[in-house]
Amino acid sequence: MSPGTAAAERARLELADWRRRVAAMYLADPTEGEAGWLAFRRARERLFAEHPQSPLPPARRGAAALPYFPYDPAFRVRARLLPAARGGGEGSGDLEIDTGGEDGVIRCRRVGRLDSPLGELTLFWLFGYGGGLFLPFRDRTAGAETYGGGRYLTDTIKGTHGRGVVVGAGDPDRDGVVLDFNYAYNPSCAYDPRWACPLAPPENHLATRIEAGEMAYPDQGPDADPDPDPDAGSLPHS
Repeated sequence: MSPGTAAAERARLELADWRRRVAAMYLADPTEGEAGWLAFRRARERLFAEHPQSPLPPARRGAAALPYFPYDPAFRVRARLLPAARGGGEGSGDLEIDTGGEDGVIRCRRVGRLDSPLGELTLFWLFGYGGGLFLPFRDRTAGAETYGGGRYLTDTIKGTHGRGVVVGAGDPDRDGVVLDFNYAYNPSCAYDPRWACPLAPPENHLATRIEAGEMAYPDQGPDADPDPDPDAGSLPHS
């Protein structure tokens, strides 16, 4: 086995471990209130500082400090799940998003529109083996306090179960969906352009300022180019 092949196989195993640890972090107690948020934030900073698949450039690891807005319970809201548009018009059917990397164009289906006090967002289901919920968004802080390409609330293929988006065991049409923007987080390309990330489509651009969750990473900056280098050769795990 060549050194390059061995390194690629090792990177895949490291990525599997990264996703396992992300899922464990999202599911670990405590999960409620500011105490749950602080515990999660500390665990996330440790993971970014120590893991070989951290999206941070290697030179920036070791003592990772990820900037956040202060915790604010006002940004934890309940949303009604409304049907996605029907009839083949705008906002209906499937959507294709170009990642700009080795994942190429990913296809997702609109699960429905989430109607919340902070605005409406489309909740997506990503196709692919297993599939998963995906909720990217961009708000009025983007390009100033937060990354210009927007942020995520969940991407369950990558292990982000609960916290940002909580769908109850009951009927979501009746019981609603909880959105907690204190858990909004940057896509990997916000830290280093070698990563490839799908970004929020226009239908998920909010007219409000979401002063909660993760802020722009220092040095990469809020105005950093949101289009990653397609030839970077890294494993995308945004």
